[in-house]
Order: sequence, then C-alpha cells, then structure tokens
Amino acid sequence: MSRLLGGTLERVCKAVLLLCLLHFLVAVILYFDVYAQHLAFFSRFSTRGPAHALYPAASSSTNCSRPNATAASSGLPEVPSARPGPTAPVIPPCPDVPPGLVGRVVIEFTSPMPLERVQRENPGVLLGGRYTPPDCTPAQTVAVIIPFRHREHHLRYWLHYLHPMLRRQRLRYGIYVINQHGEETFNRAKLLNVGFLEALKEDATYDCFIFSDVDLVPMDDRNLYRCGDQPRHFAIAMDKFGFRLPYASYFGGVSGLSKAQFLRINGFPNEYWGWGGEDDDIFNRISLTGMKISRPDVRIGRYRMIKHDRDKHNEPNPQR
Repeated sequence: MSRLLGGTLERVCKAVLLLCLLHFLVAVILYFDVYAQHLAFFSRFSTRGPAHALYPAASSSTNCSRPNATAASSGLPEVPSARPGPTAPVIPPCPDVPPGLVGRVVIEFTSPMPLERVQRENPGVLLGGRYTPPDCTPAQTVAVIIPFRHREHHLRYWLHYLHPMLRRQRLRYGIYVINQHGEETFNRAKLLNVGFLEALKEDATYDCFIFSDVDLVPMDDRNLYRCGDQPRHFAIAMDKFGFRLPYASYFGGVSGLSKAQFLRINGFPNEYWGWGGEDDDIFNRISLTGMKISRPDVRIGRYRMIKHDRDKHNEPNPQR
C-alpha cells in the first residue's frame, strides 16, 4: 500500500514539474513577443535607424511629439518644403498718362506760406524732399535741381505748388536746393553742375534731371517733369514774356536732360557770372551734339513768375 502511494506521489510531482516548465516556456515566448513589439514601436521615433539616417526627409514618421522638436541632421542636403511661402505684392508700372492730373492750376502768391503748411500738405514726402509713389513703379528717377540764394519766400511757394504736382504725376523724385554762399556774383550754371553731382552722390539711380529756377511755377500739371529722347525745355510760355518764347533759341527757366544727355554736352558752362548767357550756351552745346530740343504744347508749358527784385550783385551779364 505504501509502495502504491509513493508511486502516485512521484507521478504527481513529475506532472507538476512539467506544468511549471511549460509555464516557464510560455512566459519566455510571451516576453520576447512583447519585447519585439515594443522595439518596433520605439524604433519609429529613433533617428538612429538606417532608413532614417539616409533619408530623413522621405520618412513620414518624424518625431513631432514636442512643438519645437527637429530631426537630427544626417549631413545630406535638406529637401526644401513644397509649401509655398508668402510672395511680395507686385507693384505695376506707373501709367504714361497719370490718372490724377487736374490740368490748369490756379496760381497765386498772396496767401501766407509758412513751411509748416507745406509739410502738412505733403505727408508722403520724406525728409530731404524725396517721394516715391506707393501704388506704381515709375520708369524714371528724377532729381529736381534749384539754384538758390536769398529766395526763402519764393522757395516756400515753389514747394507748395510743385510737391502736389509732382506727386500727381506719379514721379519718384528728390528736390535739391543748391545754395550759393556769400554775396559774390551769382553763377546759375555752376550751381546746376554742383546739383547734378551732389544728387548722384546721394542716389546713383537718378536718370533724369530737371533744372528749375525757384521763382517759376508751372500753371498746368500736364507739363510732365520727365526726360525723353531729346533735351526738354519746359518753361516755353512765361507770363513775364507774354506767354511766348522771347526768341527761338531760348532755353532758360526750366529744362530737363537725362543723365546721358547731360554728360554728352559736358554739363553746363561754369564761366557765366550774373544774369543770362548760360542758357544760350547750353542751347548751342545741345545743337552741336546733334540733339534737338523738345517742347510741350504752348497751352501746357505756361509759367508764372514770383515777383522779386534782383540784388545788386546780379546785374545783367554783359556777355548776353
């Protein structure tokens, strides 16, 4: 009886041992299976895998769990994003005929004209008399050169009328007042040469130069302050001459030349002191180079002169 009981107990122990071994094997298999699943899951977030290291931009599994996280660099060129960035607005060219012109302008010189009023009326003009249209791109960059001395009163009226006119003409422009120091005889042409050089020092893109006396105000904004294929004479009908040319070769008052035309005539003559003579010389220089002077219609090229007395140093030039 005891032998039978001992054999039964031995078989029970063997069965329990087999069950434990089987449980251990199952546990080992399950452990490796779960480990493999975890390894595959975390490998997607790793940058050490061969596929991620060679082709970082081609993978769609880049770690984005952190807002500012970036994938490690592989040393290869990055592929640019296909998402288009913001584009700058395209500004169209300014029209040949500006739409805001008003034609004939009423000119009067009796109202008080403080400089603060000029500044208030032209908020878009920058310090130094520079302006660029905000809604179009002009074909030219214009420098307006004014020979100057003791004419502050005239200058304020000139700025009052010319700034709005030039803005309506959709010009990119700068105004340069070239002052002659001291009380020696005035030299208009030399000041114009100085203005040409000084303007280019400030902005080398100037390609059109308007040379204007400070006491002449245009009466029509259709008299466009631009340069063309030929030198331009703008002030062809002044009130002091009865709104007609004083003589056929007259080139005084307000004129315009491109940079190339100015250099072609070697600038203006420096030897004329006092009133007159230099404009006739300029006319001859233009004619000798084979160019012709262009002029606006007489109904458009009308100017009013601000009345003033010439100082004693500016007597008529005997070479006139």
